[in-house]
Amino acid sequence: MRTNMTQQGILIVLSGPSGAGKGTICRELLRSNPNLQYSISATTRQPRAGEANGINYWFLSKHEFESMAEQNDLLEWAEVYGNYYGTPRRYVAEQLESGKDVVLEIDIQGAMRVKEKFPEGVYIYIIPPSSDELAERINKRGTDSPDSIKKRLGCASEELSCVYNYHYLVVNDKIASAVRNIEAIIAAEKCKVQRNHNLIENFFRHSCVRKEDL
Repeated sequence: MRTNMTQQGILIVLSGPSGAGKGTICRELLRSNPNLQYSISATTRQPRAGEANGINYWFLSKHEFESMAEQNDLLEWAEVYGNYYGTPRRYVAEQLESGKDVVLEIDIQGAMRVKEKFPEGVYIYIIPPSSDELAERINKRGTDSPDSIKKRLGCASEELSCVYNYHYLVVNDKIASAVRNIEAIIAAEKCKVQRNHNLIENFFRHSCVRKEDL
């Protein structure tokens, strides 16, 4: 159980077009912020080279995924590029309750479903400095066919219309700069009055000044 002095963790949702560098940013955030936990998504897509089950994703069959969805074991789920992606509910709730911050790297569809349930979360959209840079990054990965690249670039343009549903926009020109900006956002969010009710209540319990006298 959280004590009154323990601030509940913050849910941080990162979205952005394929090739924006979300994965690299997440890895750097986790490396330099021990209080930050990464929520591993479940998916029905096939693993890419170097990806491991339980580390990059929980790789599930379509039947396994649909069973979790039916049992309400997913915080959100969506179909993207013909595959299912979703966020297991229990892990996120347990980490936030213990005071840990949780970062979700998910698509716009999933982020908006999470926002309906966690409006107090912090929603950050990441973009590269230009569309040309985005195309170059996707090509350099060497994991997508020409048709897939074209489709992803088209989706990126459409997704930008949803950016106003997010709280913050971070341009990923250089990884280190983008990470510092996100860390600054998290630090500012932790100072918000509405996130510190326990601290305020504790202060007044041990103070000769009463809230009613203010």
